[in-house]
Amino acid sequence: MSQAPFLNRQALYLRPDPARVIVRPFKPAIEPRDLNPTDQTRANHIVDRVLALDADSVAEQLADVLDNFLGRHRNLLEKFEARAEEMDCALSTHDAFSKTQRQLIGAYFLAEYSFEASALFNPSIVPHPDQSDAPQGGLRFILSLRAVGEGHVSALTFRSGTIAADGGLTVDPTARLASTPRVSQRHSVPEGEDVRVQFNPDEHLSERVIFPVTAAQSNGIEDARFVKFDDGRDAATYYATYTAYTGRAIRSELIETSDFVSFRMRPLSGTAAQNKGMALFPRKIDGRFAMIARQDNENLYLIYSDDLSVWNGGQAVLKPQFPWEFVQIGNCGSPIELDEGWLLLTHGVGPVRKYSIGAALFDKDDPSKLLARSREPLVRPEPSEREGYVPNVVYTCGAMRYDDQIILPYAVSDTYSSFATIKIATLLQALS
Repeated sequence: MSQAPFLNRQALYLRPDPARVIVRPFKPAIEPRDLNPTDQTRANHIVDRVLALDADSVAEQLADVLDNFLGRHRNLLEKFEARAEEMDCALSTHDAFSKTQRQLIGAYFLAEYSFEASALFNPSIVPHPDQSDAPQGGLRFILSLRAVGEGHVSALTFRSGTIAADGGLTVDPTARLASTPRVSQRHSVPEGEDVRVQFNPDEHLSERVIFPVTAAQSNGIEDARFVKFDDGRDAATYYATYTAYTGRAIRSELIETSDFVSFRMRPLSGTAAQNKGMALFPRKIDGRFAMIARQDNENLYLIYSDDLSVWNGGQAVLKPQFPWEFVQIGNCGSPIELDEGWLLLTHGVGPVRKYSIGAALFDKDDPSKLLARSREPLVRPEPSEREGYVPNVVYTCGAMRYDDQIILPYAVSDTYSSFATIKIATLLQALS
């Protein structure tokens, strides 16, 4: 069966680029501050070998490292020094170091990581907080994407772009460099860690990569569903729920920003936060926060809370009904407010684990009331889109309304991302 006739696929593709790299700690065994005697001995052996070099050799080796890597990263010497600071457990047993020695030692305990070598997928889209350079009659937007590199570790990265007055889409060129943020605050909470990170505001948006910084995120920050939240203030607040993955366990967490320069990340608690795929409504309903989420790996639930960090209970509002979603359904990002109601994009899993994208419409005053839903998918994998890291999947983490159409970024087979647009009036006519 072909795609919905009103779906306009765009010839616009965002593919993973293995040339984009960050530096991350290289751990001979485990982090030096947690080393057991054997691991600490190994780290000390590396330090001893550096210290055995004479001053000229140290300078020569550091110059060679910089010659190889300086053009690939910003502020590389600062990164070397910062890594040396983290190596105190291995360095404390030695005499004083020269600055050059510390920088070279820091280099030995770092490694380049190609954060999007394998995949760039599961996008969400929101209006840019800075519309000063928007085209006349158009809009600037920010796209968040899940990037996957070696070891299937997921990070969060961004792109910017514009929507022209006629609805044409453009994505800005990607910066050559990439960098991770500085952790500005970190404190423990009952569920884990509440962390604030800060990028350099002079860096291009596409340079910013949020890599796992807590134990709960150690194997990935997955599938961020960004939404511009209307809290009645002049400055917009953007929230995104995402899945924190340790490599063994998952949980839902929340990221918050107003400028996409500084971010706060915190865990969510409650019975409804133990699964993945939570999506926040863009405003309160009857004075309460609201989420659409999947609690039982099968159905979609509506959940209310007075506390943005605590989510319990819920009411089932959408269950699998049609063959393309018999295995399970889930949301594809935050509900979109229309005059006619809340439009929710959904994903359905069918035979041979084929993922497709559909839609449902809920009452604006009472989102527990289903008004209509798609009997057939809006987007299903086309023959040219079936191959990739995970075959037969189209997926999105959030679309956006612009004028009379829906701007839909979507991922193809968990490998790359593309775009489609859908006229709202025609979409609503297709729901029953």
